[in-house]
Amino acid sequence: MHAYRTVLPLAAFLLSHLAGFHGIATIHAAEPLRIICFGAHPDDCEIQAAGTAALWAAQGHKVKLVSVTNGDIGHWRDAGGPLAKRRLAEVRAAAEVLGVTTEVLDIHDGELLPTLENRRWLTRLIREWNADIVMGPRPNDYHPDHRYTGVLVQDAAYMVTVPFFCPDIPHLKRNPYFFYYPDSFQKPNPFTAEVVIAIDEVMEKKLDALDKLVSQFHEGGANGSADLMPSDPEGQKKRAREVREYFRNRQKGLRTRFQDQVVAVYGADRAAQIQYVEAFEVCEYGRRPDKTELKRLFPFLP
Repeated sequence: MHAYRTVLPLAAFLLSHLAGFHGIATIHAAEPLRIICFGAHPDDCEIQAAGTAALWAAQGHKVKLVSVTNGDIGHWRDAGGPLAKRRLAEVRAAAEVLGVTTEVLDIHDGELLPTLENRRWLTRLIREWNADIVMGPRPNDYHPDHRYTGVLVQDAAYMVTVPFFCPDIPHLKRNPYFFYYPDSFQKPNPFTAEVVIAIDEVMEKKLDALDKLVSQFHEGGANGSADLMPSDPEGQKKRAREVREYFRNRQKGLRTRFQDQVVAVYGADRAAQIQYVEAFEVCEYGRRPDKTELKRLFPFLP
């Protein structure tokens, strides 16, 4: 296969084992962090982590957003190669807004499976990026592609450190920190917001990036219709404003949902000024950060 490429409260975490791949890393301030985010489709990373990605990028850290499928059935009218190319162009435009790198893998939308081949593919991507941080969805979700992206990201944890697994790419000497995106599913276990990031200063940039994903949001993606996207310029501008307001309210909803965590992290006075957040949960399969390490990983935390 080929890839389309282009260039908590803060919970009281258990300290990890001090030896082997669980060893605690020292991340020096002068060294840019390297973050790789995985999503199932060309819009998932942007929805879940674009604000935090923009904050990292603004500080000189290196962020890569990866769509594990090419999104080639994610539209009510278009499909196949033309749609895959369109969605690739959309996420490239979004990445330019955010100041990050993006990549779309050549796997058909709706057909992702947690195979050995795909485990190797994600392992290689994490190694090639020399990632300090890996992000992805939890493996319980309504969409099979989302679920299996979560499984594949989990399966890559630890395997990225094993020398003779994918020996063609040098293994990582330390396991990255793995984080989950938020969701609302309660079974078998609900999402826990262990990291909350205020994104007010980059919220407009996130909305500008999401605005580039016209096929998914303006036109409604797989469950949309021609009625959503007017043919006249004024109607299209109105639709763009509706989409922008939808995502603005979505981020406000996360701020409300994680009110206690926001206050615990930022303090009551600053929390009162925060409108928009992104949230993440620590995956137990990677290294386990304590509060000091979280501040290094998310240097915009107070």
